[in-house]
Amino acid sequence: MLNITQEVECMMRRGTEQTTSQSKPCKLIGWLMVGALLPMAAQANSATDALRDTLSVNGQAMPVDKVRETPMEGIYHVQLENGESFYSNADGSHFLVGDLYENADSGLVNLTEQARNQERAEAIAAIPESERVVFRGEDTPRATVVVFTDPTCPYCVKLHETVPELNERGIAVHYLAFPRSGVNASAGRTLQQVWCADNPSEAMSRAKQGETLSGSASCDNPVAEQYELGRQLGVQGTPAIILPDGQMVPGFVPPDRMVEMLELDDA
Repeated sequence: MLNITQEVECMMRRGTEQTTSQSKPCKLIGWLMVGALLPMAAQANSATDALRDTLSVNGQAMPVDKVRETPMEGIYHVQLENGESFYSNADGSHFLVGDLYENADSGLVNLTEQARNQERAEAIAAIPESERVVFRGEDTPRATVVVFTDPTCPYCVKLHETVPELNERGIAVHYLAFPRSGVNASAGRTLQQVWCADNPSEAMSRAKQGETLSGSASCDNPVAEQYELGRQLGVQGTPAIILPDGQMVPGFVPPDRMVEMLELDDA
């Protein structure tokens, strides 16, 4: 078992490496505190600017993507470019690794998960509809779910079989590519063929019915970028359903449960 310092350094090291399908996850213990890991001489006007611009570990600059304040005075949420996150004090001399909870009157609220949801929602919103495979149903859907999918995944096939019912109940389904074995695997090629097809929605349905697609996979397509995005957002398997608020729901969800999660009135 890694000791506390090794675990934090493992996460920091992953933050400086390019994420690959062979990257091994670090084991992170909740709320670890490690002092004096990185002396900083920040000259920025604020703690968030200082952490974003000068954060380093063992003299190596960290690829910080975002720094946000938290309800705890002097504690900041730091997100790396590869999606890993942790908490830091203002000068970066102490780290907290794990989830931050608010002890609210209504119970514990996971503020870290709320931040993850917001990040997912923002990342998904940045993907134009032209780069998605869309099953809209109604002209004006009541809700839209985004699904990271793999045509070789049995539960993706099962979910796809419910898409007509979801559409009838006002739920649009937008697919993003997530070939579980990687972009260069057969599923990756199939997904590229789907995106390159004249009618991607039809090609997606055919692929999930087990048909072998014969179209080109060499067009300019977003499959590799979407696969990488899924990894950054924490997708570990398919289907991975992203709700409008950014919450990620792994696995197959029946239509009735989907309607319930989306808080839609079926009347």
